[in-house]
Amino acid sequence: MPRNLKITLAILSVAVLIGLISLRSLHRRITGLKENPTSEEQARRELLATTTSAPTDARTQARIFWAAGPDRIAPVQVALALSADPVKRGKQVLNELITDAPAADQRTLPADAVVLGFYILPDGTAIADFSEALASEMPSGILSEQMAVDSIKSTLENNVPGLSRLKILIHGQEVETLAGHVDLTGFFDLNPLSAQTPSAPAGNPTPSGTKK
Repeated sequence: MPRNLKITLAILSVAVLIGLISLRSLHRRITGLKENPTSEEQARRELLATTTSAPTDARTQARIFWAAGPDRIAPVQVALALSADPVKRGKQVLNELITDAPAADQRTLPADAVVLGFYILPDGTAIADFSEALASEMPSGILSEQMAVDSIKSTLENNVPGLSRLKILIHGQEVETLAGHVDLTGFFDLNPLSAQTPSAPAGNPTPSGTKK
């Protein structure tokens, strides 16, 4: 058998072997997802944590605002490693708000929503850019939409200093409403002094809790 033919056959054999190994690995991953449907969500959370945290981030008691009933939100103290940089810090607390609600009925934002970007303008205007899931998977209704916006506002103003107002974008674009009710064409005022109060309600204030 010619030497060149032997080399070609060897290369093809290696390629086939790699393909079989990759196919087996893919099969295991698919089987694992079927057996454990939460693994994909867990992978997404781990990816978010990896991309938004750094070794220099300091462990801090953050105040994250989740639902505390059908018509109000309240802060929960969560130990988080937060950046001193306000832009990175804002993205970190918003990711926590989305991914780690203490219970399903305390969630204010859709689980599939992603913070695409967070920016702060020189005048203190915060711009939070979310994926389309924030609007498309949000239960339509004035109360659920208002609680979603309030939880974003309160989480930012209680954890990120120097913010004066908030603009919410969906996939980099201004939209008229969140899911048909709450107007997103303007700005939402942020009040840093709210950190002195026990909650920022959609309804009445409630005491803060501690997430286990």
